[in-house]
Amino acid sequence: MNDYKKDILIGLMFIAGIWSFISGQFIVSTVLFASAAIYSNIVIRAQLKS
Repeated sequence: MNDYKKDILIGLMFIAGIWSFISGQFIVSTVLFASAAIYSNIVIRAQLKS
């Protein structure tokens, strides 16, 4: 997966988290925000190692 696709995936998780938060689904939005943050950190660390 190239960087462009990873950025799209992180962005979609973030937007879905915002949409879930607006809809009142706080547990779902928390999980989406957390997964976006964790995945983003994993991608950054992988780029730093290589």
